[in-house]
Amino acid sequence: MPELNWKHHTLIQSLLSRGPLIAEEFHKIFEGITGRNPGVNEQLFNDYLLNINKELSFVQFELRACRNQYDGKVYYGVVNNVADEQAKLGTKYSVPQIAFYKGIIEAIVQDVAGQGSISNIDALNIKLEHQVPSGSQSQSQPGSQFPDAPAALRNFSMSQKEKTLEELVRDGWLSSTPDGNLGLGIRSFLDLRSWFRHNEIPACEVCNEAGVKAESCPNEGCAVRIHKYCLIKKFCQRKVEKVCPGCRSPWPYSVTKAEVVDHDEDKLRGPTQQSQPSSEPSQRKKRRSNQSQPLESGTGASQQTRLRRSARLR
Repeated sequence: MPELNWKHHTLIQSLLSRGPLIAEEFHKIFEGITGRNPGVNEQLFNDYLLNINKELSFVQFELRACRNQYDGKVYYGVVNNVADEQAKLGTKYSVPQIAFYKGIIEAIVQDVAGQGSISNIDALNIKLEHQVPSGSQSQSQPGSQFPDAPAALRNFSMSQKEKTLEELVRDGWLSSTPDGNLGLGIRSFLDLRSWFRHNEIPACEVCNEAGVKAESCPNEGCAVRIHKYCLIKKFCQRKVEKVCPGCRSPWPYSVTKAEVVDHDEDKLRGPTQQSQPSSEPSQRKKRRSNQSQPLESGTGASQQTRLRRSARLR
């Protein structure tokens, strides 16, 4: 196995120091370091990412990419694949803040309409008492509505919630949507892939990634969801029938010329790293135990599977 050189190190450092980077920026860094355009030299780009992930796997890290479901753009970042108590100590967030974040993402992903957001007011009104850690000792007063809720959760004030929201948006765990609501941030999309699957979040019928922000089938009796950018990819082809892939109901979606141009430009920007879709149909996925926690990116896949997923580029 070849050792990583300064070029690999620079790519890793660019992600660690700057946080998740949009694909165009990461590709420019790659081209500046290697003198090669990743869109033209796809195999070279693949090899760099594969070699990086082989080394990062020894310390349970992974260079990963995902799409921001709100704008369809691809981002790259380095994530931690460990979800144990030692990893939890590495976060700067307190226990109440993590509980607050968990409550927010649960409220967002459980939206049956797939809007992928909640209002600031709804976020501030989330009860942390529902986020009681398993095995916690009772610290509440007799007669409390949540006898097992730690005092730190019960006493988390509104001003503390407001400050936490600002920090979560600033750090990329949450985002502000164009309509003024709260959505998931790019770091959540990067880190919580396995959490989405463990919690059976409805998957996009096209790419099989979690349909947090997605369009729902016009047929109310059908549970199919498709990301908007996946709809464009699917329906921009002239001969493709515009029907739901699940129930075959007509899907009244007209792809505009601007969307077709954006889709074509996206293909010309070069390869984007995506996980390999699961072959298991989303409708038949069996319930899995919730072993991953938000703000920690534990994955259930083996080391070799993670490497293959990280290196598979489209």
